[in-house]
Amino acid sequence: MFNVVIVEDEKPSLELMKVVIGRNLHYTIIGAFTNPLEALASMPELTPDIVFLDVEMPKMNGLELARKIHEISRQIKIVFTTAYKHYALEAFEVNALDYILKPVTPAAIERITERMALQLLPASNEKKPRHAAIQCFGSFEVRSSEGALIRFQTRKTEELFAYFLCHANREIGKWQLMDLLWPDIEEGRASHSLHQTIYQIKKMLKEHAISLDIQKTGEGYILETGDMNVDVLDYQRLDLTRAGQLAEYREMERLCSMYRGQLLEGKPYLWKVSHEEAFGKQYTALTRSLIERDLSQDNWNAAEHRLDSYLAIYPLHEEMNGILMDLYASRGFKEKIARHYARFEEDYRRELGLELPQELSSRISSYLGQKQVRRK
Repeated sequence: MFNVVIVEDEKPSLELMKVVIGRNLHYTIIGAFTNPLEALASMPELTPDIVFLDVEMPKMNGLELARKIHEISRQIKIVFTTAYKHYALEAFEVNALDYILKPVTPAAIERITERMALQLLPASNEKKPRHAAIQCFGSFEVRSSEGALIRFQTRKTEELFAYFLCHANREIGKWQLMDLLWPDIEEGRASHSLHQTIYQIKKMLKEHAISLDIQKTGEGYILETGDMNVDVLDYQRLDLTRAGQLAEYREMERLCSMYRGQLLEGKPYLWKVSHEEAFGKQYTALTRSLIERDLSQDNWNAAEHRLDSYLAIYPLHEEMNGILMDLYASRGFKEKIARHYARFEEDYRRELGLELPQELSSRISSYLGQKQVRRK
């Protein structure tokens, strides 16, 4: 996995890049900046593997910023993003890894991934084996070892596999599965449909060398996962009682980077609601612990980035919005407080039909030196 910093002066473009890059399993975004000078000042602390730079920026353009980054470390790879092809030659004059034409697409990011992997191959050219991958947070995707998206034969097959993943390593009764997926058909047909659907899942796992297996038990089935790394499985293995005491912050960061959105986003499964809430609480607890560590070390940029990443998924979360504005206040960024508060208040009112809690409004008023935050 590669640690990434993004520098893009236009906020909408920056948010788009955070989404596109963040959904790629090979990247962890550790910094995102609209100001190139702030980005440069943070490089020695963040030490990214790769930096995505907008070419056309005020104060310092991307080409100049790339040269200064290389003065700090020649190991940092540079990828330029630009709307103009004529910058390509200049990009390679500063030893850039590549350049991407806007708008940035998942295919372009995957191309960068392949180039990074080629540069890291050992001299013997021995290829590192690739493995199949499953993603449940943000979307539901199953990919082969070649990276191809695996299509399920039926919607029931997809839902049953998702259900097994969310109830991994636990016996699930066959009657429970039949009632879940085929509640309105007679018992014999429902049982036959269940057997056929499980057969299709087992066939898919075998064909694509996915190291999971569904075993028949006395009264049902169990998905055996072994030690395969899948986002939802890793969260199930997490012991939250130790989260605040863990010395392995890298592991906590890895788990946070896996959470690219809510569980099985876009899938209309009623049974997922309680799991979605539980995993969301785990992600919140991990993020909170990492932010507390960042703030204790005066690592303001890392804390701000974690909050931005969290709010991209849960934009109306009161506590995290409050922490972000507290952070701005501690650094004297009144303009950022006012701008963020106005946007948050508008979104809160539009989505929930409510006014923000008075406690939060009063706190922000004190930061801005106002008697009261105006209500629209």
